Amino acid sequence: MEDGKPVWAPHPADGFQLGTIVDIGADSLSIEPLKKGKTFLAAVNQVFPAEDDVNKHVEDNCSLMYLNEATLLNNVRVRYSKDKIYTFVANILIAVNPYYDLPKLYSAETISKYRGRSLGTLPPHVYAIADKAYRDMKVLKMSQSIIVSGESGAGKTENTKFVLKYLTSSYGTGQDIDERIVEANPLLEAFGNAKTVRNNNSSRFGKFVEIHFNEKNAVVGGFVSHYLLEKSRICRQSKEERNYHIFYRLCAGASEDIRQKFHLSSPDTFRYLNRGCTRFFASKDTDKQVLQNRKSSEHMKAGPLKDPLLDDHVDFNRMSVAMKKIGLDDTEKLDLFRVVAGVLHLGNIDFEEAGSTSGGCTIKNQSSEALEHCAEVLGLEEEDLRVSLTSRVMLTTAGGAKGTVIKVPLKVEQANNARDALAKAVYSRLFDHVVTRANQCFPFESSANFIGVLDIAGFEYFEHNSFEQFCINYCNEKLQQFFNERILKEEQELYQREGLGVNEVHYVDNQDCIDLVEAKVVGVLDILDEENRLPQPSDQHFTDTVHNKHKNHFRLTVPRKSKLSVHRNVRDDEGFIIRHFAGAVCYETTKFVEKNNDALHMSLECLVSESKDRFVRELFENSNNSKDVKQKAGKLGFISVGNKFRTQLNILLEKLRSTGSSFIRCIKPNLKMISHQFEGAQILSQLQCSGMVSVLDLMQGGFPSRAPFHELYNMYQQYMPPKLTRLDPRLFCKALFKALGLNENDYKFGLTRVFFRPGKFKEFDEIMKSDPEHLAELVKKVNKWLLHSRWKKVQWCALSVIKLKNKIVYRTSACIKMQKTVRMWLCRKKHKPRIDGLVKVRNLKTRMGRFNEVVAGLKEGKQEMSKQIQGLETAIDSLMVQIKCTVMTRIDIDHEYRALVTRSEQLLIAMQNKKKEEEERERLRRIEEEMEREKQRREEDEQRRKQDEDDRKLKSEMEQKRKQEEEERKRREEEERKMQVEMELQLQAEREEDASRQTVLEQERRDRELALRIAQSESELIPEEAQSDAGLRSNGSSVPSSPERAASAGTTVLKSLTMEEMAKEMTALLARGPLVQATKAAAGAKKYELSKWKYAELRDAINTSCDIELLAACREEFHRRLKVYHAWKSKNKKRNTETEQRAPKSITDYAQQNPAPPIPARQYEVAMNRQQRYFRIPFIRPGDQYKDPQNKKKGWWYAHFDGPWIARQMELHPDKHPIVLVAGKDDMEMCELSLEETGLSRKRGAEILPRQFEEFWDRCGGTLYLRTAIESRQARPTYATAMLQSVLK
Repeated sequence: MEDGKPVWAPHPADGFQLGTIVDIGADSLSIEPLKKGKTFLAAVNQVFPAEDDVNKHVEDNCSLMYLNEATLLNNVRVRYSKDKIYTFVANILIAVNPYYDLPKLYSAETISKYRGRSLGTLPPHVYAIADKAYRDMKVLKMSQSIIVSGESGAGKTENTKFVLKYLTSSYGTGQDIDERIVEANPLLEAFGNAKTVRNNNSSRFGKFVEIHFNEKNAVVGGFVSHYLLEKSRICRQSKEERNYHIFYRLCAGASEDIRQKFHLSSPDTFRYLNRGCTRFFASKDTDKQVLQNRKSSEHMKAGPLKDPLLDDHVDFNRMSVAMKKIGLDDTEKLDLFRVVAGVLHLGNIDFEEAGSTSGGCTIKNQSSEALEHCAEVLGLEEEDLRVSLTSRVMLTTAGGAKGTVIKVPLKVEQANNARDALAKAVYSRLFDHVVTRANQCFPFESSANFIGVLDIAGFEYFEHNSFEQFCINYCNEKLQQFFNERILKEEQELYQREGLGVNEVHYVDNQDCIDLVEAKVVGVLDILDEENRLPQPSDQHFTDTVHNKHKNHFRLTVPRKSKLSVHRNVRDDEGFIIRHFAGAVCYETTKFVEKNNDALHMSLECLVSESKDRFVRELFENSNNSKDVKQKAGKLGFISVGNKFRTQLNILLEKLRSTGSSFIRCIKPNLKMISHQFEGAQILSQLQCSGMVSVLDLMQGGFPSRAPFHELYNMYQQYMPPKLTRLDPRLFCKALFKALGLNENDYKFGLTRVFFRPGKFKEFDEIMKSDPEHLAELVKKVNKWLLHSRWKKVQWCALSVIKLKNKIVYRTSACIKMQKTVRMWLCRKKHKPRIDGLVKVRNLKTRMGRFNEVVAGLKEGKQEMSKQIQGLETAIDSLMVQIKCTVMTRIDIDHEYRALVTRSEQLLIAMQNKKKEEEERERLRRIEEEMEREKQRREEDEQRRKQDEDDRKLKSEMEQKRKQEEEERKRREEEERKMQVEMELQLQAEREEDASRQTVLEQERRDRELALRIAQSESELIPEEAQSDAGLRSNGSSVPSSPERAASAGTTVLKSLTMEEMAKEMTALLARGPLVQATKAAAGAKKYELSKWKYAELRDAINTSCDIELLAACREEFHRRLKVYHAWKSKNKKRNTETEQRAPKSITDYAQQNPAPPIPARQYEVAMNRQQRYFRIPFIRPGDQYKDPQNKKKGWWYAHFDGPWIARQMELHPDKHPIVLVAGKDDMEMCELSLEETGLSRKRGAEILPRQFEEFWDRCGGTLYLRTAIESRQARPTYATAMLQSVLK
């Protein structure tokens, strides 16, 4: 105020105006404008200092000395007046719409000039941002995003086009794909852009265009995502606005064939167009090309709309060419036009109240043609469309018959809403199809990274704000938060690179406003969804709920508290005010509930889904496939628009956070959309809404003003003498700052530049540019500071040397005293931990005995555990050696000791666990063994019980058989006795009759001859057999068996007799034998005469013959001769020799006392049928009966009879080797009696089971002995030999 410096003060039209401060109030300033005007009051926080040269402009606003919203606005104004529409604020680009073509600003030469150039080296341009994004993607290998924002008419779409054009032309592959990406924009604009009050080509949807690059950083394809299409514009527009461009372009530029085919006419004939502006965009030339019948009356009266970039007739042809370039054929093109025409005809259907009492409505007669045309172009049945628009179908779900179809008539208002909902649904699905089809025209197989360009509406507030503005401003709140995070992050990174070491700069977070909108349950969007789900939702109830849930919320208030009178007229249940980051906005909640529901009645949706037109049917089929909500018949389902937008927005923000980001803030210079008109207040509002003022506030907390060292040096070296200019720029600046005595908190020295607090750069500049006397004084101060600093350096060096000398002397004198104390202490400190460590480690080693005890008790894994214990002992020993031989700290020793203790404890636990496991396994094993033994015992008992039962049965059968045989024998003996009595009587009579001497002599002569033959045969055979069998019956013993001794004794007797004496004795013996007499009696009945056969011949016949009768006769003769031989041998034995027994005495005595009946042996053997019978009786050898009177050494005699004759014989005696004999090899030592003669079959308990005999036979080596006899061909063929041979085979 004292200096009279100009300041910026608020102005209602220009935003800010220059003035001077004339008075200072309590909380306001009195400002006098520099231009003519009255003095006015302004709030202190709204007045800002101005630059000295207000006409000066800079490319980066951070280069201004004063950084505030007034200087920012002034810099943008000055640059705009010089056609410099781009300005930087740090790395953020501000773009002002010029509303006319600037020559060569976007030419190919300009593109090549910016290619590969760093940001700041060339003037600000949208190409610089695009190239920065590409270079960041290439260097950082990370995708990038460019966020283009601004209100309608600010030039967002055009700047997006320039970014896409730059990327595809600079880094494209030169293929058709690059052109398709650019050509997709006209098609999207035709279906998604419209004329509004603020913009003739306003994008009524948000889009995120991704340009994808391969590993070589070349363009390979693209993808477009869209958000929040403004559906309400389809059915209703304000007076000066238009519907989407495609409707007007189709009416103006379509060929006559298409016009006739789709029944098109002028825009004012369609309800969805005639409530807004119906004029075409056209130039003078193209206006003449449009036929008169296509122009509306408004167009005929007021003429066409003018815009250098828009022309409906030309744009239709341009759109058709773009469709062809991106791959749409004529059929697809006509499909798109047909659906657009169908929407127009659908809007011309009017309804009126029905005359019936049902309370429904009907279609007016005047709308019959529109109904017919709509049904025709959409492929629907006219009557079905009529019914679906005037009624809805309900299915009963409770009470009565479930599933009953009921048609509910609609009122006129409901029918109008249903018609508009169908039009919105058809057009929105058509727009989705256009975007999908556009994406299909530039596909890509793989992508390394992408650059995404986000074109979305900026913060909006109008006189009347509805659901669309609510969603747009919610989106901008989220983007502003993202913007603040990114800009702050970049500012912090710059401070770190320059090494300033400043604290983190904080900013006001708008998370509470975001939570107010999107929080779960209590958020405005969730409250709106809950309202939509109610049976009868209403906007008033929704508004009341919002106010009740957030009564004391800072961001939300009622409309009556608004500063604008138009908003104060809104009732509390008709709206609410939200304080956004850019200002407070009043939202009127009328139609909030309706606009939040994106669903159709089921009857309408089914009608269109079953269209005869394939294209229309596929539009709804694809949409139905993606639905998550199932509708109930007759009930309007609910698909939340707000929730869908929130989900899409969160996905978008996740994608933005995963990429690098650049920002372009588009500014609209005036509301009239004309060139060279700068409305300051309007632009200031946009800067505030775009967050630029918030960026300045963020930078105010840091060091927003910055200047490189060399720039300051060049700026002020002219004021300095040559002596000072010889200094390097950094030292020069440092000398200036020290000399001026500036506060160090007001500036920071970086690596390449100086950073100033807000306004401090201006103070520095004022000091430097002061009067010459002050400058001379400043030079003196600089020289003084240099001398002072240099003298301080000299003093510091001298003092340092003196201090060093004193320290050396002091240390020399104190060194010895220190050493004698410290050395002892060091030694103790050095070795004390080692000694303590050795003690602890030795104690640990003494515990190893416990480990050995545990290992000794192990049964399994003992070796493994021993190895582990040995390894532990080795580790302990190595640690002890290490402690002794190396210098270890207490921490190292404790660490190693704890490691060993832990290892030993783990080993001990492992061994104990192993011991427990072994004990448990042993216990389980014993239990299992006990159970197994119990099981075996039970099985053995059961088997033994079964065996005993079988044995009892067999013995019972055997005993029964023996009794039967005994009875049979007694009966036969009785018969034989009677027969013998008769024969004796007959023989006595015959002897009396035939007592002649001749017969007797003849009989004696024959007996003598027979005796001589037998004697001769026996004298030849017996000695040979005795010699050959001498070594075969030893039974593995060096002591000869009793049969051997008997054979040798018999031989001795035979040698002592003469042949004549032997013949006489044998004749007498044979004559006296009862069997001989019986044989004589039956001699006439003999079939074979075997009396002249030799012994060897009989044996061979027995071994080889197959004739049963011959075999039986040979056996009979063989055993008869054995009996005679043994009888003779027994008679002629030496005195005092032991009686030789081939069978127990009880058997031989029985045979002598009970001679066998004279039944032919052949008949008897056949009758026996070679039965196998086994017997066991007690047996005491003659030599043992005197040695053991108590029969304690009683043996057993076993016999196996094969038919009537014995096949195997076995003697078992205590303390002696068993004697086993087989027929054929041991005939001379075996029992020669037949089974009948032995009487064994009549002896009770003598017969045993075959198993019992075979068990002892195998145990005594009988099987091996029999096998040896079979192999040497000495065994006679019997049942036993046959069974053994079959087993061997």
